[in-house]
Amino acid sequence: MPRSIFSKISSSAFSKEAKSPHKASENERRLIEICGLQINEALSKLKTRQNGLTDDEAEELIKEFGYNELAHAKTYSFWADIFNRLKSPLVIQLLLIAIVSALIGEAKSTAIVSAMILLSVGLSYVLDRRSSNAVEALGKRVQSQVVLLRNGKEIELPMSDIVPGDIILLQAGSIIPADLRLISAKDFFVSQSLLTGESLPIEKKAEPSIINTNGFVFELSNACFQGTNVLSGTARAVVVNTGTNTYFGSISEKLTEKRVETSFDKGVKSFTWLMIKFMVVMVLAVFMIVGITKGNWVEALLFGLSIAVGLTPEMLPMIVTVNLAKGALTMSKKKVIVKHLSSIQNFGAIDILCTDKTGTLTQDKVVLEKHVDITGRESQDVLQYAYLNSFYQTGLRNLIDRSILEHIELNVEGRCRLVDELPFDFQRRRMSVIVEYEGDHVLISKGAVEEIYSVCTHYQVDDEIYPLIDMIRNDLYEEVEDLNNNGYRVLAIAYREFPSSKEVFNVSDETELILLGYIAFFDPPKESAAEAISGLRKTGVQVKILTGDNSLVTKKVCKDVGLEIERVVTGEELKQLSPDEFTKTVLQYDVFAKLSPIQKEEVITALRQAGHVVGYMGDGINDSPSLRASDVGISVDSAVDVAKEAADIVLLEKSLIVLEDGILEGRKVFANIVKYIRMGASSNFGNMFSVLGASYLFPFLPMKPIQILLNNLLYDFSQTGIPTDNVDKEIIVKPLKWRIDNIKRFMIFIGPLSSIFDYATFALMWFFFGAYQFLNPSTGTVEKDFLERLFQTGWFVESLLTQTLIVHIIRTRRVPFFGSRASLPMTLTTLAIMLIGIWLPYSPFAQTFGLVALPFIYWLWILGFLISYGIITHLVKVWFFNKYGDS
Repeated sequence: MPRSIFSKISSSAFSKEAKSPHKASENERRLIEICGLQINEALSKLKTRQNGLTDDEAEELIKEFGYNELAHAKTYSFWADIFNRLKSPLVIQLLLIAIVSALIGEAKSTAIVSAMILLSVGLSYVLDRRSSNAVEALGKRVQSQVVLLRNGKEIELPMSDIVPGDIILLQAGSIIPADLRLISAKDFFVSQSLLTGESLPIEKKAEPSIINTNGFVFELSNACFQGTNVLSGTARAVVVNTGTNTYFGSISEKLTEKRVETSFDKGVKSFTWLMIKFMVVMVLAVFMIVGITKGNWVEALLFGLSIAVGLTPEMLPMIVTVNLAKGALTMSKKKVIVKHLSSIQNFGAIDILCTDKTGTLTQDKVVLEKHVDITGRESQDVLQYAYLNSFYQTGLRNLIDRSILEHIELNVEGRCRLVDELPFDFQRRRMSVIVEYEGDHVLISKGAVEEIYSVCTHYQVDDEIYPLIDMIRNDLYEEVEDLNNNGYRVLAIAYREFPSSKEVFNVSDETELILLGYIAFFDPPKESAAEAISGLRKTGVQVKILTGDNSLVTKKVCKDVGLEIERVVTGEELKQLSPDEFTKTVLQYDVFAKLSPIQKEEVITALRQAGHVVGYMGDGINDSPSLRASDVGISVDSAVDVAKEAADIVLLEKSLIVLEDGILEGRKVFANIVKYIRMGASSNFGNMFSVLGASYLFPFLPMKPIQILLNNLLYDFSQTGIPTDNVDKEIIVKPLKWRIDNIKRFMIFIGPLSSIFDYATFALMWFFFGAYQFLNPSTGTVEKDFLERLFQTGWFVESLLTQTLIVHIIRTRRVPFFGSRASLPMTLTTLAIMLIGIWLPYSPFAQTFGLVALPFIYWLWILGFLISYGIITHLVKVWFFNKYGDS
């Protein structure tokens, strides 16, 4: 499935390049040069300053360098776009037929085929452009923002608006928006795996970095590259290159040349070529039969070409595009933004949804409930030290930090000073700040209980400090376990004092800490969570919880929202399993706790390899690998930048109910596309038997080429309402997947039914209405012409009415018209075409198209045929769906 362009870069591309002699591009040499200068020299070279550019300067630079955007898929001019659409194999067929018709002097046929091309290409162009513009506007609603300095003030702007010379402020969770040169950095680690394949984080520093001008830019220790992301720490940087001038941008130009086909794309392509193969065989057979039996090879050629038009699903590209675009617009009204149209089908096909519990099962409103020492007594020291830790940390402030800062207000700025900081990471699961307080440098650490306890050697009660012996440690674990069982999340607080002469700290200083106590938070379950989980279960989506939180809290929350728990599997348990046992475990159980980011990704990969379509919902820095590993990455607009960029779908509200609505809408889109495909496949297959038989049996053509073309033009128009059609609830109650084998079965069982009534119409016109008199030697030329036209008119009307009616039968598993009704636009288009078909034999255009007025008794026969056809097709359809299921 297509992803954000960030995820399309493979590590192999970099490794291959590394093995060959490297010649740096002009943009790379510019970055190397800037990174080798002192900070003030670099700023001067870029014509900027420490407090950033002014708005006027930025405006001029936008004109010079353009917007900071990657290469998009080519935006064609009007004529280039039309030409590109004309290259479709389906349209090329029609063009060839129109050209041949014109060469043999069939102006009417040429005009009708041209009208079909105009309907297919023109309607596709208009609706596609309108939908694309709307979808692009939706995408901008979730565009990543960048914090930067303009006019000396800190502001946020869309990533596309930054220019070379801008001063960018970075922190954990930020996407690197361009190629940058650091001007200050503190414990600053970035992930470059998307560009280089290196899984380990890279520390970046602000000091000048000098390498050969033809060296690899990734050797620069003070450069950050567009598309990578910040794991921890903070930094300021100056923008050097933007847009396609970045290293990433130069690669993105190549990536836009060819989009990766989804399984849905492959399915549509497979169906298209199946129809084309049928068409080629059919046209050759009809051409030979008509040529041999009628002796007119020019007429045989034109008739064969007309049949080719009838068997070509030329409206398929328009139906698919409009369905997807309409689905994206409809989903946006339900607070679901689609970043990639092609992901809609996978969204509807999700049968397993993996998600964290925070914010989806819980309210995402953390409340500080307890701040106690290890005896369980309320402690102001614990609260104050927790406050200092949250106040002075410069990374990404999470809900817990905000909850602490909102709980109490302390005036610390005049009394304390930040000395250093040890940012949070997912290995240590704690973060520390070092503040100057009363003449000492105090390291204050806050984090997961086990990780804090592991670096503590003492504990404090009031002003007394005691050794932290195993018995005390075990008692503390029991107390924390009780809180976890009641749904509290617990963090431990510890500290250590250092002399004021020590100014630089690292992770090794987080040892021999004094345990001060702990703080307990409560994140109440969402009232809607139980309803949402029940709804997802009813729609065939299994929910699996993948969280880094401990198993006790996870179990309590899951129980509160009605999620059945057979067992909570921990990350530590998963480590001990063999690959086969791992797969069996992740398939069998639904709740996983204490998982690392890598383990989440491994769980999703195992589920996909087992044949499931997996969606992953996440909003944190550690969720981006899982978002990319899933079939559909789902994030929220409040997520960190790296999560939004990795996602295919962005929710404007972090709710499983919103997600359920989006999944159902995705299924509706797929269901409507399949309606057209089923109808086209079955109708074309049936027509094959009818045309072959009629071409051989009768002494004249069963329908004139101009009539076949007109029939198909009207039929195509009747299908333009399909994207707006209603979808029955039972059709979308479970995941819908592309099954080309079922499409073929449906074609084989339903298609020949139309041939039964075609042959019944042949018999009616031949025997009842006397077309057999054509063979009587005494029949005059005028009478023969009338009998031929009567026969052809009879089949023209019956064919058009049955083809147009069939979509109402196929569109639902229920009894058509009574148990399920089509949408108003679809009803109106099909009704209008049926009325036109009935009117044409009596219209002023009848002579033009070789039609004659049909006697009244004909309509009684055809009404009986239509009712019988509808009943039989419905019964076979019900049997088929009961036996083989939906396509």
